[in-house]
Amino acid sequence: MENNDFFCVDELYSSDEIQQLLKVGNAGGVRVCLNPEGAVARAVVMTSLLDTKQAKENPYHDRIEGDVLVYTGAGREGNQSLGGINKRIPQQIALMFPIYCFEIIGNRRDKAIGTKRWRFLGLLEYLRHYPDFQVDIHGSMRQVWLFEFRIYRDPSIMIIKNEQIITRNIILNSKEKSRSTDEDREIITREPFEDGDLKSKESPEVIETLRGRLLATSPRQFEHVIKELLIKTGFEQAEITKYSQDGGIDVNAYAGRHMWPIERLLIQVQAKRWLHSVGRKEIAELRGSLQPFARGSVVTTSHFSKAAIKEANEAGKNPIILLDGYQLATLIKSVKLDWNQHDSS
Repeated sequence: MENNDFFCVDELYSSDEIQQLLKVGNAGGVRVCLNPEGAVARAVVMTSLLDTKQAKENPYHDRIEGDVLVYTGAGREGNQSLGGINKRIPQQIALMFPIYCFEIIGNRRDKAIGTKRWRFLGLLEYLRHYPDFQVDIHGSMRQVWLFEFRIYRDPSIMIIKNEQIITRNIILNSKEKSRSTDEDREIITREPFEDGDLKSKESPEVIETLRGRLLATSPRQFEHVIKELLIKTGFEQAEITKYSQDGGIDVNAYAGRHMWPIERLLIQVQAKRWLHSVGRKEIAELRGSLQPFARGSVVTTSHFSKAAIKEANEAGKNPIILLDGYQLATLIKSVKLDWNQHDSS
């Protein structure tokens, strides 16, 4: 390998260049290079990100949300298993090997693009993986595996000979900054057919299909859905706050007159139309943003980490009400909210 071998963020590369420079295979969404001892020396994640129209057609597709890449295991039908190369990705925590990420910009059949059709997005830090439930192309429930990564676009020029040092610094700095624990990596996923506080007579496929439709909304439209759901369930003076992406409060509402013990209680909601999970940090930040005596809630189309749930119910702190994607879809179905009529852009 030459000392000047490198990749530039946002530059385009051919599959052959990626294969030759990084010594990985030429097939599969996850490709690895092994060292002589058989351990992972580096990995490559190949993804394809969709535009808004395509995302509505397949809400489960790989996504970048902020600086987080949500990567779904391969296969569009049947249950997925966590095996083979996928099992090696979490080993980055201990081995600190680099993970390169490339996004395809066009179909192979589009001859106008040429061979350089893979854009380098940067290095990835593995965050967590967990099972989820989705509706496949035949409308049947199946289990899939989701992987979450943090994307690093700095350094913008990734010199391959320095990859180990750069990756080690990224991971160690991240650990120091986030002070993450095993509970931050553990995601509490709820099957749409399991018993809970919110039960539905609908089939799991119906509930999950509704969750998929919610995932396909825009973040702003999702806030309107939550506003209308609050009104539908008895809250009054529901208003969406000024649109921003600073992680603040999205919807304010007051407990209605029929909720007499808590009438006029201010409810402040953070609406997260996310495919990736909600962690402890988001719960703590919402609590710090609440007005005095207000009650807070985080509503998501995804799931909560164990640490987030623990933070929401921490003794001595203002409790935060959590509603995950399956609970949300079940509630919308149970109150017969026709949220498509409230489509706002």
